[in-house]
Amino acid sequence: MNQPARSPWGHENRFDGTGALTARSTDEDDVEQSAEPWPQGISRRATMRISDVLRALRTEFPSVSHSKLRFLEEQGLIDPERTPSGYRQYCPADVERLRYVLLEQRDRYLPLKVIKENLAALDAGEVVENPALRLAASDGETETTTVRQRYTVESLASAAGVDVSLVEGLISAGVLRQAPGGQLDAWSLEVVQLAAALGEYGIEPRHLRLLRTSADRHVGLVEQVVAPWRSQQSSSARAHAGALAGEVGELFAKLHTVWLRQGVGDLTS
Repeated sequence: MNQPARSPWGHENRFDGTGALTARSTDEDDVEQSAEPWPQGISRRATMRISDVLRALRTEFPSVSHSKLRFLEEQGLIDPERTPSGYRQYCPADVERLRYVLLEQRDRYLPLKVIKENLAALDAGEVVENPALRLAASDGETETTTVRQRYTVESLASAAGVDVSLVEGLISAGVLRQAPGGQLDAWSLEVVQLAAALGEYGIEPRHLRLLRTSADRHVGLVEQVVAPWRSQQSSSARAHAGALAGEVGELFAKLHTVWLRQGVGDLTS
């Protein structure tokens, strides 16, 4: 039978029924909860530069930037070490905290205040639902299950398991937009997969054009909200604009989902 993994600090790491990582001390003289902040069992050797962190995160979060990381640091979500020269140095545990923050923003629409409270709960050894941990190796390399990249029409069709004609139809309808070099961004895979699923119900790419236009209008509203910060030159202001845009955008998406479910519910009542 497999034995629980032992961390460098003498703890056994276990996953509970919710997917949360908890730590149990193996030393009878230790207190029950770990004194280490979450995530326990991940290397805290600060050997990673900010460029290394961005490289580890951009496979899942293509838009993450230097200014975004500095903004999250200012908000108290991470605390990288500083060299005598003042340069930031990160450890694999910092990368996992950042990944948690970015996932909670993107997938659960949570504002930074709530994410910070959840991290504090994790640090205290309390169980928080779905902390979305990706275990990082001790040498600073990170195991990831989702790789976001750019695609050609052919590689996108292959990745989504659909005919090239569907991807071409989505491009022609304006649902997918190609970069100047003809490539399609990381989000395109999800769009094609959803479009293929909708196609099973007779919904064609041309029918999705209205949804894309509506989304563009929502983006325009978000742009108005963050315009005062985007116009400033400081990296802190622009990082704040990026974080604010993400939060407001996710709230728009959630509101749209509520209205859609309400309307569908009316159809079945």
